[in-house]
Amino acid sequence: MELTAQEQYERKAKSYKLLLLFGMVSILMIFAGFTSAYVVSKSRPDWLKDFVLPSAFIWSTLSILLGSLTFHMALKTIKKGEIKKTTIFLLSTLFLGLLFVFLQFKGFDQVIEQGYFFTGSNSNVTTSFLYIVVLVHIVHLFGGIISLLIVIYNHFKQKYNPVQYLGIELSAYYWHFMDFIWIYLFLFFYFFK
Repeated sequence: MELTAQEQYERKAKSYKLLLLFGMVSILMIFAGFTSAYVVSKSRPDWLKDFVLPSAFIWSTLSILLGSLTFHMALKTIKKGEIKKTTIFLLSTLFLGLLFVFLQFKGFDQVIEQGYFFTGSNSNVTTSFLYIVVLVHIVHLFGGIISLLIVIYNHFKQKYNPVQYLGIELSAYYWHFMDFIWIYLFLFFYFFK
């Protein structure tokens, strides 16, 4: 029995979603390991108990939340066949993702302005953890930005429509996942001192 085009599409979608899920679980385990090491290291005598996250990290959190919203709206609008709105939402997501990365590095500058360093003889374990965890998150987010650029390219090539939108859907899932990871990390660093 031969599958219809829609059945083939649905089978392919299930396979890709399962692969994405495995990848996301792997990434989640990386950050679980980092936060576990952070908890263990907190008992060190050189741990900064009065360290305050810079304001740029708050603004970056807002930008990634808005980026998740615009990506969600891109998926909704492509399902309705609203191509122009989808374009606006995809480009807005890209802008907000790049703004997030910019604000993360601005946060690093603010940490240094507070007199804390990430590496070298003037560094401490608290800010070194922050630096490593944020950089690893940014590296994973770049995977989302690359995926988003591919989605935007395919969107301009008119490869998506109300019944064929798997690329946007998968990329949006990953973006929301990276959003979730950052919210978790932000709250963890903010409240667990």
